[in-house]
Amino acid sequence: MRLHNAVLLTVWVGGTSAVPAAVPQVAQSVPAVPALPPMAFEGAVTRGGAKIWFGTVGKGPPVILLHGGLSSSRAWGAQVPALVMAGYRVVLIDSRGHGRSTLGARPLSYELMAQDVIAVMDSLALRRAAIIGWSDGAIIGLVLAMRHGARVDRIYAFGANMDQKGVRNDAVEAPVLREIAPRLAADHADLSRDPNGFLALHRAVRTMQKTQPRYRAQQLASIRDVAVTIADGAHDEFITDVHPGYLAHAIPCAKLEIYPNAGHFAPWQNAATFNRALLAFLGLKDSP
Repeated sequence: MRLHNAVLLTVWVGGTSAVPAAVPQVAQSVPAVPALPPMAFEGAVTRGGAKIWFGTVGKGPPVILLHGGLSSSRAWGAQVPALVMAGYRVVLIDSRGHGRSTLGARPLSYELMAQDVIAVMDSLALRRAAIIGWSDGAIIGLVLAMRHGARVDRIYAFGANMDQKGVRNDAVEAPVLREIAPRLAADHADLSRDPNGFLALHRAVRTMQKTQPRYRAQQLASIRDVAVTIADGAHDEFITDVHPGYLAHAIPCAKLEIYPNAGHFAPWQNAATFNRALLAFLGLKDSP
């Protein structure tokens, strides 16, 4: 259990923070995530020796969902039905080394995983898409907005840190980790064909997060012509209290959305509220 706790900390958030304040715990238990509906289409792209799995379901404007570290596209089981029912084509991706995707030989990085998303978009002939990212997936989404803004229609980034100061130094003590870590390990074992994949992924991510993410405010300010919402729970167990506001201030025209009675796992613990926020964000007609 101690190993799983340490593993979860390193993949859901990157680095450590000098902010020592304690975090109130909103919920100690996390409900089971509903199973995903059957995919209408599944495929994979190969980049640098890694196979990146993706699946699509629904019809309408494309929305790409990017999960958190050590997780998989299964994390979105509570969100996909709501998005499909609202008239969106949902694109799910297992990030490099996660779920059904393989790790490859290249060092893991957020920039590399962002390029994987572009490769999936090219395979599906998607010129632009909305991005919904959670934790590591939110980091990847913001990297996409910085590097490939023309391909991103809008991005909802929940629970992201874009530098190492954005992470709490007491995150490993969050009680919720005792429940989450074994779930993610079991999920990976169920999806991955590599019996050593979970530990290999952990090593790759830990190496990556010794130096990443490390984006400056000037780099974040380059995100333009993209509608951005920076979102987080008011009691996020991992992200510092001030970091979401910092990101929203650094990114021109970004909006800040804080869930008052939620933590880092709001997509599971507060699914109905989270889904309403997503649909409201996607339904906005105003341009950035």
